Amino acid sequence: MAPSRYPGERLGFPEEGRGSIARPGRRIIALLIDWGLAILIGYPFFHNDAWANLGIFVLMQIVFIPTIGGSIGHRLLGLRLVALSGGWIGLWRPIVRTLLLAIVVPALIWDSDQRGFHDKIAGTVLLRL
Repeated sequence: MAPSRYPGERLGFPEEGRGSIARPGRRIIALLIDWGLAILIGYPFFHNDAWANLGIFVLMQIVFIPTIGGSIGHRLLGLRLVALSGGWIGLWRPIVRTLLLAIVVPALIWDSDQRGFHDKIAGTVLLRL
């Protein structure tokens, strides 16, 4: 099979614009927004404890992905996390995806569609709105 011309082509997504694969810049900024919010929320209670911040980050991801279609950072940057198979993302996908994201390494391994290993395992894809 020939290589894709752009990320998402072999998955049936457009090259750019609405419904295209989210590019790394937006993903990284969304992650920084989410991590910053976790720190802001946790600071008054846990005084910048790294494990508490990680716990808040994980909880935010697990709550917001199935309810609003992505994290707060995703939504602010016009992104939406969807199940590759279509339909509601459910509860298990956000849990699996977030736990893999929390250990960092799976999120650093990407395929030609710019999907991290955490997204591949969870069967999800991050798209532009």
